[in-house]
Amino acid sequence: MAGKRTLVVDDEKLIVKGIRFSLEQDDMKVDCAYDGEEALEYARANQYDIILLDVMLPKLTGFEVCQQIREFSNVPIIMLTAKGEDMDKILGLEYGADDYITKPFNILEVKARIKAIMRRTEPKRIMGETPAAKSVERGDVRLDCEGRRAFIAGKEIGLTAKEFELLELLMLNPDKVYSRESLLKLVWGVEYPGDVRTVDVHIRRLREKVESNPSEPRYVHTKWGVGYYFQV
Repeated sequence: MAGKRTLVVDDEKLIVKGIRFSLEQDDMKVDCAYDGEEALEYARANQYDIILLDVMLPKLTGFEVCQQIREFSNVPIIMLTAKGEDMDKILGLEYGADDYITKPFNILEVKARIKAIMRRTEPKRIMGETPAAKSVERGDVRLDCEGRRAFIAGKEIGLTAKEFELLELLMLNPDKVYSRESLLKLVWGVEYPGDVRTVDVHIRRLREKVESNPSEPRYVHTKWGVGYYFQV
């Protein structure tokens, strides 16, 4: 993680101080913000490799900050929440978050999640699937796998890290049906504590960006009772 830049956002200064100290021990560059508006200012003014974002913030909530960041950036975002209810976690994912950690947390868990996301967002071979390609094109959809950019009919669309990885995996293996459990393991990793609803949320968001009519998908299809697959 050396040299990577992160933004830590939390109104509890002791938490921010602890996270910052620990990440700087791994030679990461750390900026800190203590409310939603300050977080947005930092996110607009700088390029980050990852953002740690608390849900309960003054001025703007973490969900609002996440949603607004997604209008201009696909930087991986980990939500920090003191609430353990599943709906709060799913809501965070709906707004474009890539992962979540429930407080109180161990800093080693935070660092493990950061490392896992950074591994997944590097161009690579995906868990024994088709070797990584520089680009892949199916129908009007084209992926620049090295630059991690997606295009529909030549027009670039903004995908989060997880949305890109889902689409990349499905496009590299057309017509292959993946169960929700398999997608969760391949894209989020075996250590991810969430459940298969996370996959459904991301597939729905992906369709909203890729499909002209998400209710009648042209590319990302459902095999009822089995899972999802890509087909032109």
